[in-house]
Amino acid sequence: MTATKKTQYICAVALIVTSITMVAYQVFTIQDVANGLLVYVAQAFLLAGSIFGLDYYIDRIASMVNKG
Repeated sequence: MTATKKTQYICAVALIVTSITMVAYQVFTIQDVANGLLVYVAQAFLLAGSIFGLDYYIDRIASMVNKG
């Protein structure tokens, strides 16, 4: 695994962890989740999913090209 992939995975996991942490903090402090935070969570999960999904898709194509 290259350093670039490790960095991408660390960033993706950090985005997911920070969004879950921020939601948990707001739920425990004010018993509500603000709209702005929901937008952040949606964007964080979208970016993290894109990082993992795009990497998987590129690896699949590369393995198909290398086979034949």
